[in-house]
Amino acid sequence: MSSAPPDGIPCTWMRGGTSKGAYFLKHHLPADERARDALLLGIMGSPDPRQIDGIGGADPLTSKVAVVSRSERAGADIDYLFLQVFVDQAIVTDKQNCGNILAGVVQFALEQGLIQARDERTQVAVYMVNSDQVAEVTVETPGGVVTYRGEAHIDGVPGTAAPVLENFPEAAGSTCGALLPTGNALDVVNGIEVTCIDNGMPVVVMRAQDLGVSGYESREALDANTALKEKLEAIRLPAGQLMHLGDVTEKSVPKMTLVAPPRAGGAISTRTFIPHRCHASIGVLGAVSVATACMLPDSPAGAMARIPAGDEKLIAVEHPIGETSVVMDVTVSNGTLQVSRAAILRTARKLFEGVVFGH
Repeated sequence: MSSAPPDGIPCTWMRGGTSKGAYFLKHHLPADERARDALLLGIMGSPDPRQIDGIGGADPLTSKVAVVSRSERAGADIDYLFLQVFVDQAIVTDKQNCGNILAGVVQFALEQGLIQARDERTQVAVYMVNSDQVAEVTVETPGGVVTYRGEAHIDGVPGTAAPVLENFPEAAGSTCGALLPTGNALDVVNGIEVTCIDNGMPVVVMRAQDLGVSGYESREALDANTALKEKLEAIRLPAGQLMHLGDVTEKSVPKMTLVAPPRAGGAISTRTFIPHRCHASIGVLGAVSVATACMLPDSPAGAMARIPAGDEKLIAVEHPIGETSVVMDVTVSNGTLQVSRAAILRTARKLFEGVVFGH
């Protein structure tokens, strides 16, 4: 196993959206992927359910990594690679994006001198390495300086902070090759009606009641439901093949989202597994994919969603600790859904910076 230099590696620990993670400059990590992953496992303290020997928070939402560098690609300012470090397995995967951790990438790049801030606010084109797509991220930079203070609030995070607007103009089919990778708005997998969709995150959407639950249970209750998890995995594995993801046994995608009619004035209520533990809320790009499924009348989500009027629609996706709103501009042409805008509001905060030590 690769070891970290005795004086440690520069690292910034940030909250991005409703997640936390370690942010690194690419050149500070080993170029060899196996050495890099071994180092990150040591830094996070994996595999161990408590991650007691590392900085991970014993939860997939707090065991994340952003690798950032100046971009050499046309149309992009910085490159962002997201890595999910498993908690209790020696696995580091790059098979998905993370829109929550994305919420801190631009501020990190600005403070590290990779790009220059503008006055008042700065919009940056972020190349998301995982999915080969560009996101447009706008952050507050009054006087040309990053600020984390502001009045924006997102559910799952106490207090307020500076707003971060994330727009995903290239999200459709970013991982699976198509918005609807099976070619259908509705499929049947193991006797359950599902929508397999990828608008930034591969997600399998299904009615909670079809799995024998209401969809309003607590995260803890769903995590303790072993029979439900077995049913979900029996759907996830063949769905992964249908979505052109191959054998997903050791992959963190597709996510599995149970939907129910909204209860708090939103468009849809959700419970998401990522993929084997119930999410405390819902991932940013997962919310975008579910919001898009709500626009498909034949899908389990579309049949029960409450969609506001107008061309630009605010789709409030309810989850265990509140809701995540997605601003969508969609059209239907010849029965095909076209997404021209899928934007989401996040916040971020720098928690500490310094050096971190591996094994």
